[in-house]
Amino acid sequence: MFSNKDNINILTALLVKWGVKDAVVCPGSRNAAIVHNLNECAEIDCYPVTDERSAGFFALGISQVADEPVVVCVTSGSALLNVAPAAAEAFYQHRKLIIISADRPISMIDQLQGQTIRQTGALDHVVRKTVTLPEPHDETEHWYCNRLVNEVLIEMTRGEGGPVHINVPISEPLFDFSVDQLPDERRITLHQVEPDVIDLHSIAFDFSQALRPMILIGQTKPENLVDSLDNLTALDDYGVLLAEQLAQIDAITPKHIDEMLLSIEGEEEDYLPDFIVYMGDTFVSNRLKAFLRKTKGVRTVIVNRDGELHDVTMHATDIVQASIDDTLSELRMAIYEKHPTDYHDQWQALLKPLILHSESYRPDFSQMSAVRDLFVKTTNLDCQYQFANSQSIRLGLLYSDHYLYCNRGVNGIEGSLSTAVGFASACSEPLFCVIGDLSFFYDQNALWNENLTSNLRILLLNNGGGGIFSHLPGLKDSPALENLIIGAHGANARSICSGCGVHYLDAHNQEELEYGMEELAEQDSLTPILLEVFTDGDEDERVMRDFLFGNRKKLN
Repeated sequence: MFSNKDNINILTALLVKWGVKDAVVCPGSRNAAIVHNLNECAEIDCYPVTDERSAGFFALGISQVADEPVVVCVTSGSALLNVAPAAAEAFYQHRKLIIISADRPISMIDQLQGQTIRQTGALDHVVRKTVTLPEPHDETEHWYCNRLVNEVLIEMTRGEGGPVHINVPISEPLFDFSVDQLPDERRITLHQVEPDVIDLHSIAFDFSQALRPMILIGQTKPENLVDSLDNLTALDDYGVLLAEQLAQIDAITPKHIDEMLLSIEGEEEDYLPDFIVYMGDTFVSNRLKAFLRKTKGVRTVIVNRDGELHDVTMHATDIVQASIDDTLSELRMAIYEKHPTDYHDQWQALLKPLILHSESYRPDFSQMSAVRDLFVKTTNLDCQYQFANSQSIRLGLLYSDHYLYCNRGVNGIEGSLSTAVGFASACSEPLFCVIGDLSFFYDQNALWNENLTSNLRILLLNNGGGGIFSHLPGLKDSPALENLIIGAHGANARSICSGCGVHYLDAHNQEELEYGMEELAEQDSLTPILLEVFTDGDEDERVMRDFLFGNRKKLN
């Protein structure tokens, strides 16, 4: 049986017709009828999560597994605002979150009613479209409600896709579940026609004539590159292809971008490209962004399916509305039977010793040694990786030759653990989450979650504060650094794990780390596992500097 509210039933029926399979639902009375309907649908699996902020990121994690739309359903009032961080991250990752908020009737807005705010438009800066569904009273209003739902779901799928917000005012009585079946609603289908490729042919030809061609692939969904292995390999062998493991596929050699750029510091002019093709979204490396901004007067082509200008280099000359796969295919055809450029060889000469250095360097006990040991221990496992921001993802880029999931759309510390928990709940492989202490404790409600699965593995790097801040030039001179900026603390995760059914391990030295890593990689555990590695922040910084600058001395 379903709710007697027509707007809820129209919405539910269309979610089913649009193929929605997963819904993350938060407790509340105003949204109870929506949650009831979702739970009544055999086609939809519901995941209960109490904390709305965590719920949003949990849904983001589910969406990353299969790149499918996921519902987040919240009650009225500030509950909706708590979803904003996840909506923002989904917006910049192009993930399809359907944020559904229950609301009071419009007549009650600004009338001092409990749990009532101006919800329509509350997320407009971080979603692609917002609609508010009326409660229909006649056939025309029913059509209007159907149209609104179709409009917002079409916008969710347009181009690269992204999050949308559906606000549902509900009048009392709220809890009448007397409708036998959902209405047979009309779904409107968007057909996205491929763009004219004539201009793309022309750009690809010009690329093939360049003497110093460079291709950049920022963070992108791994599924955007699944059909591009041969094209990527050919282009990587021809010019300079730079991609971090946020876009990387396993067959392409990690590029050690920061280390390469550090090794040519002061000599960047000798390595600048004369033609740039930029695809995907953000890069972690700030050094790369600074390097690219030195390329004045260079043909710079920006490629994305939405035709939007993201001018990372500050020197864009062209925008191409196309998929990454199509663009890579055109570029490869343009260089068919061409030999590697001298520019390719120039950068390879930088890369080869860096690969050897990374493989041979044995860091002392530190966050770096913990991340290195994780990849050594899991190298033969069929698994996935989620990395939190700041120092965690930077360490991951040093050692991984696998794709790394990371919330780099906004780069916030919140929600990384919740995203990992959601991801683990939707995948069958072990999911290794590498996270720093501030990110972990900020998001500890992620473990207050009945959806925890035994394939979740957490490597918690605890050096008593925000380690990334110690690497920022000049900040050490501030007397506010320790107490007010880095978030210094003495917390540990033992009691949190005990209360949430997570098997807890800790390591304070290299011997304990090796023992803990063996257990962390155990595939037969019946519970999630967390390994907390306690390190000294100053030692973490020393080891990192020794790796980066010791290698630079060797190269020079």
